[in-house]
Amino acid sequence: MATTSDELREQVRAKYAEAARAVAGDGDGCGCGSGGCCTDATEGGKFGELLYAAEERSELPDAAVLASLGCGNPTAVADLHEGETVLDLGSGGGIDVILSARRVGPAGTAYGLDMTDEMLALARQNASDAGVRNVHLLKGLIEQIPLPAGSVDVVISNCVINLSTDKPAVLTEISRVLRPGGRLGVSDIVAEDSLTAEQRAERGTHVGCIAGALSKGEYEAGLGAAGFEQISVEFTHQVADGMHGAIVKAVKTTTPGAKGLPVVQPAARAGCC
Repeated sequence: MATTSDELREQVRAKYAEAARAVAGDGDGCGCGSGGCCTDATEGGKFGELLYAAEERSELPDAAVLASLGCGNPTAVADLHEGETVLDLGSGGGIDVILSARRVGPAGTAYGLDMTDEMLALARQNASDAGVRNVHLLKGLIEQIPLPAGSVDVVISNCVINLSTDKPAVLTEISRVLRPGGRLGVSDIVAEDSLTAEQRAERGTHVGCIAGALSKGEYEAGLGAAGFEQISVEFTHQVADGMHGAIVKAVKTTTPGAKGLPVVQPAARAGCC
């Protein structure tokens, strides 16, 4: 059993690497490409490709659809606009970053961030097959996003934040890279407030997207501490007793002096009256 953050991260990386190899035809067939890696408590339709509309799936390469491992469809709730810059955390095989690239159009940019080489290779192939040219895939950790501060209009993610072992760092980094007034729209697994961390672990593993899930109240408090407002955590479907797929939305505050935003000092007056 994993006892450190590094061990948990390696478990996640290894499982998603095998999922990418399975989709690409290089694995042993036991990956989680069609049913999702988040399968501890899954029942049909709660994870993976079936959470996308048929018309969305039809405009994507088959490998991108097969590599859909999430618990929702963040592009359906992120309200993306032409010309925006969007960042997909844990972009996996590329389904959400490709859909986002098409929503923001040629004048916009869609970044995908993933820590797994095999997933990045699969996503690059899928983006090429989809014919999108405004996708930029980055290798890195969602706790240390390799983008400048204030460079992104929208951050999305699909069942990935629950896998992090340092969620305050993730939320702080999201706030950092968003412009003031920028938006967060993610799908994630979220626990009811009544469940303790031990009870969540009884319902599934960390790599299965269950044990590491935040509660609704923890999510709201964490976003508030990171400098967000207009916070909402809406349950969409149950995946285990007291555990739900959820849509999490928030807006980075534009108030000077709020957490994550600098206080702009007034210019000194010249002379004196």
